[in-house]
Amino acid sequence: MSERLRRLPYENLGTTEGSSPMGGVFFDTPRFANSVPFFRFQRFGHGEVRTDSDHKLVVVMVGLPARGKSYIVKKLKRYLSWLGFQTKIFNVGDRRRLAGSANEYETAGEDLQRVGRKDSGEAPCSGCSSPGADAQTAECAQCETRHSSVFFDPDNKKARQIREQVALEVFEDLLRWLQAGGQIAIHDATNSTIERRHALISRLKCETDVNLMFVESICTDRDIINRNIKLKTHSPDYVGIDPEVAEADFRARLRNYERAYRSVGAAEEKLDVQYCKIIDVGKKVIAYNIQGFLESQVVFYLMNMNLEPRVIYITRHGESEDNAAGRIGGDASLSANGSKYARALARFIDRRRLEFAVEVEEYNRLVAQTICSTASSTPGTCSEAEGAASPGSAADALRLEQSLLQRRVQPGFEVWTSMLKRTMETAEFFDAQRYRIKNIRSLNEIYAGKCEGMTYQEIAQKFPDEFEARQLDKFYYRYPGIGGESYADVVMRLQQVIVELERIRHSVLLVTHRAMARTLLAYLMDIPTTHMPSMELPLGYIYACEPRPFGNFLRVWRYDPLRDDFEEIDAPSALKIRYPQVSLPTATSAPPLPSPAETAYSAKN
Repeated sequence: MSERLRRLPYENLGTTEGSSPMGGVFFDTPRFANSVPFFRFQRFGHGEVRTDSDHKLVVVMVGLPARGKSYIVKKLKRYLSWLGFQTKIFNVGDRRRLAGSANEYETAGEDLQRVGRKDSGEAPCSGCSSPGADAQTAECAQCETRHSSVFFDPDNKKARQIREQVALEVFEDLLRWLQAGGQIAIHDATNSTIERRHALISRLKCETDVNLMFVESICTDRDIINRNIKLKTHSPDYVGIDPEVAEADFRARLRNYERAYRSVGAAEEKLDVQYCKIIDVGKKVIAYNIQGFLESQVVFYLMNMNLEPRVIYITRHGESEDNAAGRIGGDASLSANGSKYARALARFIDRRRLEFAVEVEEYNRLVAQTICSTASSTPGTCSEAEGAASPGSAADALRLEQSLLQRRVQPGFEVWTSMLKRTMETAEFFDAQRYRIKNIRSLNEIYAGKCEGMTYQEIAQKFPDEFEARQLDKFYYRYPGIGGESYADVVMRLQQVIVELERIRHSVLLVTHRAMARTLLAYLMDIPTTHMPSMELPLGYIYACEPRPFGNFLRVWRYDPLRDDFEEIDAPSALKIRYPQVSLPTATSAPPLPSPAETAYSAKN
């Protein structure tokens, strides 16, 4: 191994100075992305963790059930992890289900486990319809740990004591994880009382260099609340329970929570605690005393959320002349195959745009019918703190269907490309009257510096040390020369693109490059950044991410040149991560080259 690689990552491996084709000016740019302290990208496993601040952050969620806390938590964790922060969610509900048998604490009300059973071909347990248990034996583990609405009654002192104890135990786990090297920990629970929040504040006073921030999710939209309640009937608390029984119990649980619920406000302000309120999934945001850098990143991201039905399509440009020659970078035009792909892409998006509109309309009608069918038998569940929203009604269902149908027919599909010719030429066949086409410099391909326009074989022969370094660490490796970039630099460059993708309320197609597609899909599908550079994303594929309540739903289409059309394929098998063995070049061996599928598509791809 070369002397220069032995020094990685502890020494400065050279700097560059000058202007970059990517825009802006580079002065004293370190040769490796991790050679100076930087908040996003820390390197683990080398005895050193570098960050721009010694402070860590605890995000404590607040809010009633069915108000979108889990949705916010998962998105926030995904974003912060993508930026390079060590982030982890600590869910109190998961621990609470293991706290003990519900029957020990429920002293009133109908036993949830004994009603609403569904028929099953297998022997159910004695308490629910979960198959696989001996009916002559005790209840299964699910029933033993299931807590019905009575467990959440604020007058049930023993159950309340258990809930508070579990919340504090999870908080202790959270603090131990931070002490072991974590950066941002999220306490995912209702934390809906002033007493609970003050207990967490008091416990954190014993810790140094750990900041606290409350994030409260408030929802006054009856349509969103009712849809969330429907989703809650499929939670672990209601496995094997009839959906109608489960919904009735969950609404009773909400009423119990509302009796004790106190919104974040004056009590926390007296203690100068930072907090942020997200109202109706980002329609209104209230921030108080936000001071830290990590906290500002959280607030900035949460301000750009929305629940509009949309799809984010990602594809690489059509085959370019450089692709056909096996050269990286450059600004070549499309080949004949690339132009053929561009025409097929425009036809496919025209078709998918109409198909998705129909899918959304059918889903909205189903939701409206469900709300209408349960409206007459369901009591209200909204507290004064969140407004006097009443349960779903026939009028609510009609209003929901009309409003979403109106949104569906509104124009707004956008096509984003980079500033390089091969992506702009790929978008030439879209009707400018029906699509808003934007050229964005941040979507340009990773810049290879001195290696621009070379083949991998030429790089291995001319810059063997560089080739070796990139094989060892593709994420942090930065190409040599003025403006050379690493994947870590690409993440920083795409941060504003990600926020804009979260902000827009309509579908968008991104026509971009391999490194950009890898980075974007790593965020959307919560793929670790360490795996990002190894994702196989050949030419001729379309990746469609549809935001849903519990994450992004991925569909993949592959272009067939013989049919001149796209066919849908299995998404998990298409989103593969390749882990090649590191093969270092020698004087007698040929260097490994990228798969042909990575530079051009064939009839089989």
